[in-house]
Amino acid sequence: MTYFDYNATTPVDKRVLEEMLPYFSEHFGNASSSTHAFGWHAQGAVEKARQQVAGFLGSEINEIVFTSGATEAVNMAIKGVFEAYKTKGNHIITCKTEHKAVLDTCAYLEELGATVTYLNVDREGRIDLDELKSSFTSKTILVTIMAANNETGVLQDLEKIAEITHQHNALFFSDATQLAGKLPIDVNEMGMDLCCISAHKLYGPKGIGALYIRRKDPRVSLIPLMHGGGHEGGKRSGTLNVTGIVGLGKACEIARAEFWDNNTHISKIRGYIEHQLLEIPDLRINGSTRYRLYNTSNLYFPKLKDGSTLFSHIKNKYAVSLGSACTSAQAEPSHVLMSMGLLKEEAENCIRIALGIKNTFEEVETFSKTVLSLYL
Repeated sequence: MTYFDYNATTPVDKRVLEEMLPYFSEHFGNASSSTHAFGWHAQGAVEKARQQVAGFLGSEINEIVFTSGATEAVNMAIKGVFEAYKTKGNHIITCKTEHKAVLDTCAYLEELGATVTYLNVDREGRIDLDELKSSFTSKTILVTIMAANNETGVLQDLEKIAEITHQHNALFFSDATQLAGKLPIDVNEMGMDLCCISAHKLYGPKGIGALYIRRKDPRVSLIPLMHGGGHEGGKRSGTLNVTGIVGLGKACEIARAEFWDNNTHISKIRGYIEHQLLEIPDLRINGSTRYRLYNTSNLYFPKLKDGSTLFSHIKNKYAVSLGSACTSAQAEPSHVLMSMGLLKEEAENCIRIALGIKNTFEEVETFSKTVLSLYL
C-alpha cells in the first residue's frame, strides 16, 4: 500500500530514532531526579530538546512547555487562558473549520459560561478579517485560529489576525500542528502569544508535543490543567517523557535545516497529481490554491459511471483520507468542507492526499494513471 496520508501522521525519521534509543534503556533516568547522574543526564537531554524546539519556533527557551501532544496543548492553552483571565472577560473567538480539539474545548467552556464566536470561512477556507474585527467585545480574552488546516492545507493570515487581536487587547493562540515541519514558524514575527506543535506530524514520535507560552509583551498567564509535582515551571505536572522529548527536539532540528529541500520535492509531485487529475470533468480542488500547504490536496471527485465512489476502488492500494484522522471514525461528512459551502453529498466524495518526504514521482504517476483509468 502506498502512503498518501502524511497530515495524519508521519514515520519516525531514522535520525530521530537513533537519538531516542539510548533513553529507553541506557539513559533511563527521571529528569526530576536531581541527586544523581542518571537524573542529571536526563535533565540535560530535556533542556537540549527544549533549546531545539525554541530554535524551531523562534522563541525563548523558557517559553516552551512539553505536553503529550497538540490536543493536550490546545486544552491547556484555551482552558488555561479562560480560567486565568476570568476577571477580564469570558469571550473567545475561533473559526468553524478548526480542529475538533479546539471546537470541542470551546463547546465545553460554553457549558462553563464562556461566550464563543465561531467565524465563517469563504469558499477558499479563509476567514474574513472584517468579520473578525467586528466580533470583538469588551470581554474578549482570546482568539484561536489554526495556522494551516489539516484537511485542506489552507493557510490563514496569522500576522494580520495577530495584529487585529492585539489591537483589542486580547491574546492570540494558533494551533500550528500542520504548519510545523512544512513551513518555517517564528512566533514573534507571526504575533503568536501561544502556539502548539506535535512531534508525530514532523517525523517524530507520537505522544509528545509542545506549547509555546509568551513570557513578555505580553506575559501570558495560564491556570494549569494538571497539578502534582510542579513540573515544567508549574505549568504541566507529571513525569517527563524524556525519550519522546528527545525525539521531538531532534525532529525540530532536522525540520529547521531541511524545510526548503522537502518543499521543492513535495510541491513538484503534488503539482503533478493535480495537473493530471484535473482532466477529470467536474473534479475540483477544495480550498485556496494560493494560500495552501505545498503537500496537501483536498479533491472533490464526482461519482463514477456505475454510481460508486473513487475511494471504494483505491482504499486497498492507497492510504488516503476522507477527512481528519481524529474524526474519521465518525460517519459524518467533514465539518471543514461543509463550512466551506460544500453540500453533504459533495463532502462525502472528497479525498485528502497529503504527501511526504518518502513519496516518489513514480508513486504519484501510478496513482494518477489508476484514477484516470476509472474516469476516462
